[in-house]
Amino acid sequence: MNEHDPAPAGSALTTEALVEAVTRELAGWEGDELAAFVDRQPESREVYRSGSGMAVQRVYTPADLPDDWHDIGLPGRYPYTRGPYPTMYRGRTWTMRQIAGFGQAEETNKRFQYLIAQGQTGLSVDFDMPTLMGLDSDDPMSLGEVGREGVAIDTLPDMEALFDGIDLEKISVSMTINPSAWILLAMYVAVAEQRGYDLNKLSGTIQNDILKEYVAQKEWVFPVRPSMRIVRDTVVYASEHMARYNPVNISGYHISEAGANALQEIAFTMAITKAYVEDVVATGVDVDQFASRLSFFFVSQADLFEEVAKFRAVRRFYAKMMKETFGAKNPQSMRLRFHAQTAAATLTKPQPLNNIIRTALQALSAVLGGAQSLHTNGLDEAYTIPSEQAMKVALRTQQIIAHETGVPNVIDPLGGSYYVENLTDRLEQGIHDYFTKIEELGGVVAAIEQGFFQREISDTAYDYARRKASGDRPVIGVNSYVDEGDGEKIETHKLDPESEARQLSRLKQVRADRDPDRAKAAMEHLLAVAADPAANLMPATIEAVKAHLSMGEITGALRDVFGSYTETPVF
Repeated sequence: MNEHDPAPAGSALTTEALVEAVTRELAGWEGDELAAFVDRQPESREVYRSGSGMAVQRVYTPADLPDDWHDIGLPGRYPYTRGPYPTMYRGRTWTMRQIAGFGQAEETNKRFQYLIAQGQTGLSVDFDMPTLMGLDSDDPMSLGEVGREGVAIDTLPDMEALFDGIDLEKISVSMTINPSAWILLAMYVAVAEQRGYDLNKLSGTIQNDILKEYVAQKEWVFPVRPSMRIVRDTVVYASEHMARYNPVNISGYHISEAGANALQEIAFTMAITKAYVEDVVATGVDVDQFASRLSFFFVSQADLFEEVAKFRAVRRFYAKMMKETFGAKNPQSMRLRFHAQTAAATLTKPQPLNNIIRTALQALSAVLGGAQSLHTNGLDEAYTIPSEQAMKVALRTQQIIAHETGVPNVIDPLGGSYYVENLTDRLEQGIHDYFTKIEELGGVVAAIEQGFFQREISDTAYDYARRKASGDRPVIGVNSYVDEGDGEKIETHKLDPESEARQLSRLKQVRADRDPDRAKAAMEHLLAVAADPAANLMPATIEAVKAHLSMGEITGALRDVFGSYTETPVF
């Protein structure tokens, strides 16, 4: 027997004895083989770090596994580290949900029809900046932005055109919108009711994560507290009327895209989640009545193993928080389900074909981490809205992972990896550490108002920019292996220049054709409901959009009730 063997072949060791033996062997290896080898050929740097900046060891052993096996556990069993469901992709592949949105509703509808024909299994809608900000297309602030970065939605007829020919009871719909999300949800409900659909059969998600906007994405209409009230109202309404619909999609993705690292992404997302749950529970709604419809949206970044660990860590933390903090009893209330999107911030204009490779590896980490839904970015998104060809390649990337690699055949295949389990533990502990700081500041809203999250993200973004500029963080084609000359040319999406004029014309016509008495009564009722903090805004908003009041008319009137918000700058 070699003097460094932890035990003779066939012998059995307790966990404690195994760890002790492996630790001795590791020390011997470091003093013998490693020391001699490094003396001849030193490593390229003194400290290696994960994507989020955590120092990583050169090798991991059983000594790095959690003390309690149950923290790893089995899929579909608390604390759900290995996945929310017992069969995962063996029972059902993740939803392939490519996002789309540009121009008028009819143009985006054609893209939806194309993607469905290519095998997409869920719809995801991107909205233009005026819609995101609750402005109408004819607002002076909207000039030049209508339909440019997403689809323009002003009134109910736009929503009707967006989903023309699409059975909303058979395909799930995700809508990426926040400050004006409740109005889009009202339009979606109105379309469903007009078609005679059962609201309890509708599935999908509206992002509706307004706290993240103050932290990261900076799109808001009203101050923090009335905005929280709107999120509360949508959650309560959906819990009573839309059994399969997720009324909030709590988003770490945009926190990451603003510059946060992997730990900050999940820690801040969990802190925001806690604030939403506290708000809804305070209305008297039992946590088990709505928690099963909470959903999450995370980025899948470049560091493959850290991303897998991140998804596992946040799933475990969430399960424990819902059970131990909020007293959830229903297992569905403790199962974190998430949509992932590959990292738009990693896409590059130089050598754009490299983006296919980046996206494939990021998508793989999301699948290895147990995503329920996935969007893969187009190779041309550093330039503009993706072309049909780019979207097809992005969708085929998911389909190849699903059907050719064998990766989905085994649940949590990296579970038990010494490295991944160690990262999972460290990230979970990091969430706890951030929670302590946030509670010391008085909670999430107080921390936002004091600029805590904003400073943490800006500091991390600055550090990353310095590492990238110095070459310490290589980006192939940008600061490493750079092409001489113009490089590759790719075809990009072209927006119809007449689209904005057509949208303005339709908005004008809808206003002219609507029943003025019904519109006036609907607005008066909406304002009365808004003035009562205990009332739910959703029913009155549904009536307002049915009366063909526009997005901008609704948000403009409610500013008189709720006020507006100006952020204190963080430098």
